[in-house]
Amino acid sequence: MKNLPKAKILVVDDEENIRKSLKMILEYEGYDYYEASSGEEALDCLEEIVGLDLMLLDIKLPGKDGFDILEELKKRPYSPEVIMISGHGTIQTAVEATKLGAFDFLEKPLHRERVLLSIRNALSQKNLRRECQDLKKKAEKKYDLIGNHQLMKKLWEEILKIAPTNATVLIHGESGTGKELIARAIHSRSLRANEPFIQVNCAAIPEELIESELFGHVKGAFTGATEKKVGKFELADGGTIFLDEVADMSIKTQAKVLRVLEEGEVQKVGSSKIQKVDVRIIGATNKDLKKEIKDGNFREDLYFRLNVVPVYTPALREKKEDIPLLIEYFCHIYAEENNFKVKKFSDEALEAMIKYPWKGNVRELKNVVERLIIMTESDVIQKKDLPEQIKGELRIYLPESQTIRSLKEFKDIAEKEFILAKLEENDWNISKTAREIETPRSNLYKKLEQYSIKIKAGVGEVVAPLSLLKGKGEESPNSKEQDGR
Repeated sequence: MKNLPKAKILVVDDEENIRKSLKMILEYEGYDYYEASSGEEALDCLEEIVGLDLMLLDIKLPGKDGFDILEELKKRPYSPEVIMISGHGTIQTAVEATKLGAFDFLEKPLHRERVLLSIRNALSQKNLRRECQDLKKKAEKKYDLIGNHQLMKKLWEEILKIAPTNATVLIHGESGTGKELIARAIHSRSLRANEPFIQVNCAAIPEELIESELFGHVKGAFTGATEKKVGKFELADGGTIFLDEVADMSIKTQAKVLRVLEEGEVQKVGSSKIQKVDVRIIGATNKDLKKEIKDGNFREDLYFRLNVVPVYTPALREKKEDIPLLIEYFCHIYAEENNFKVKKFSDEALEAMIKYPWKGNVRELKNVVERLIIMTESDVIQKKDLPEQIKGELRIYLPESQTIRSLKEFKDIAEKEFILAKLEENDWNISKTAREIETPRSNLYKKLEQYSIKIKAGVGEVVAPLSLLKGKGEESPNSKEQDGR
């Protein structure tokens, strides 16, 4: 096996002859050699040597002995591998050293080949551990919550308050706003962080299979159940289960989830046995659960048990100031993943991206950025490179015609979308928007009130309350009061 070049090794032994012998062997093999003659001196070396890889540690030392030093090392986050050495070794001593975290145990007198083999193996393990840590960090980076907007700062404050508790959480928000990322952020900062995080997309599982998926089943429970299945709640025991699109569960399944919340009990499909589980539940939905309750699609008691700590994830259009930051983040992520040069957006392209309404929120933005990085040959992405719907003129988004019940409803939806699009186009400047759509400003205020459109704080102009404008007889741009429809 090939040596890892220039690995840093510290030899801790009070016998000078041992240190001299090991120095000759290690330096000849190309390692960086350091030495210490006591436990206290070894701890001082740890502070001075950056990136120490391995320690050969004698058990019998003046002052703090080898076991004391080993215990101290294992409390540190990035400790070197340790090979214990002793002239009075016993099986019990070796077992104790291994329990405390030593990689290997060597007896004196030391033999060159045995020492080098143990060192190579220890350094290989450390290298593998480092690679695993790097891969873990890289994987976790995919779940970063990015944003400097005030809404994101508030969201982070909530996450940090919620995470250390065992409270059940219900995340509300539109599709594509990052509800899974919030759930993962809560779990990773909780006392359950080292336990499983199990995600279940309730909308993606057929109704007839969701009970089996969540709670498991026994062999022969139904046609096709040829073997026992462990459910997601059982897999999440001790950790966190994230029920995404929780509103898509059947009423029957909701009753079983309620039982888990109230009693901590699960029952496999086809089994009479009750099993205890310790699981923190985080739910998420893009639906109005109060409306679902009214329509008979969701249990009210489950809603109250899930909604202990409600968390709202803002839509991208509510925090447009974060779009350039998100674009830069995605550019770096995909460039790294695909071994591309990091690309940038021109000012004109960036402006178009900011103005676009992003109905699919951050997920839609992420997909567009990835496509542009792959398909654009230039290092700078121009406005002409953007998809037609983003670089185009004003776009109005309407629901499918089969979901609209009346002509009035269609007109109201169309008018609201038109006003929102124009407000976005004019940076929420009321006067400018009113002039552009050729309606009096007072009438635009009425429309905002009618459609419950809230003016963005700190954007555009300061907006006077509607009550202050009534009776002022403001004239339209055409010097004539208009309906504005």
